[in-house]
Amino acid sequence: REESARLLRQSEELRPASAALLDRVGVGPGQRAIDLGCGPRGILDLLAERVGSDGHVVGVDADPDHVAMARESAAQREAPPVDVWLADARRTGLPSGSFDVVHARTLLVNVPEPAEVLAEMARLAKPGGWVVGMEPDAWNPVYYPPHPAYDRMWELFRAAFGRHGADLRIGRRLSDLYRRAGLQEIGVEARAHVCEADNSRRMIGPDLVRSVHPKILSMGLADQEELDALDSAVRIHLADPDTLVIPHLSFLAWGRKPRSG
Repeated sequence: REESARLLRQSEELRPASAALLDRVGVGPGQRAIDLGCGPRGILDLLAERVGSDGHVVGVDADPDHVAMARESAAQREAPPVDVWLADARRTGLPSGSFDVVHARTLLVNVPEPAEVLAEMARLAKPGGWVVGMEPDAWNPVYYPPHPAYDRMWELFRAAFGRHGADLRIGRRLSDLYRRAGLQEIGVEARAHVCEADNSRRMIGPDLVRSVHPKILSMGLADQEELDALDSAVRIHLADPDTLVIPHLSFLAWGRKPRSG
C-alpha cells in the first residue's frame, strides 16, 4: 500500500518532465500510445489528453493490484478510453508495430536485463514511431550538509537493490541501450531537481530504503534496530529546510524506430 501511494505521488511529481518528453516527440491527436510498467497511473492521463478521442492508449503492468488501480483511475476520468493489461513488459504479447509512441518511466532501473525491455519497446513501435522514457541515475544522491546515517542507509540500499542485477546508474546508459535496440535520432536530456522543503521527493531515499527493509534483513546486512535508527536520523536531516536535496538525476531519452529495414 505504501509503495502504491508513493507511485501515485510520483505520477504527479514527474508530470512536468513527462509532459515535456511527450511534447518533444510530438504526441498528438489520433495516435496510438502505450505506457509500459504504468503502475497505478503512470502517464496514462497525459497520453489520453494528447491522443484525444480518435487515439488509443494502452497501459501494461505486471502487478495485478496496480492494473486494477489504473483501470479504476482511467474509468473515473472524462477522457478517451484507456485499456490496461496485466503483462510482463519484456513480453507483452501485443502485436508488433502497433504504436506511434512506446513509453516507459522508472521501469528499466528495476529490471536486471533492461535491453530485453528496450527490445520489446522497439518491437511494439511502428516504423517511424517513437520510443521514449525517463530513468533515474541514483548511485550517488546529492545532499548537503553530509550525514553519516544517509551514507550508511544508501550503502545498504545499493547492496540490496542491485542483488539481482538492477542498476541504479541506468540513466547514463539510456543512449547506449536505445542505440543497441536499433533506434535512430536518439536524444538524451539530464535534469537535476532540487527538492524544496515541502516536496515529498525529498524523502524518496528513505522511502525506497524502507521498501527493501525485508531484503536487507534477509541478506543479513543490518538488523531492524539499525534500520529504524537510520530511517529516523535521515528523515530528521532531510526535513531540515536548510538541507539541500537532489535525490537523483533524471534522464529523459527518445529514439525513433527506422522507417524501413
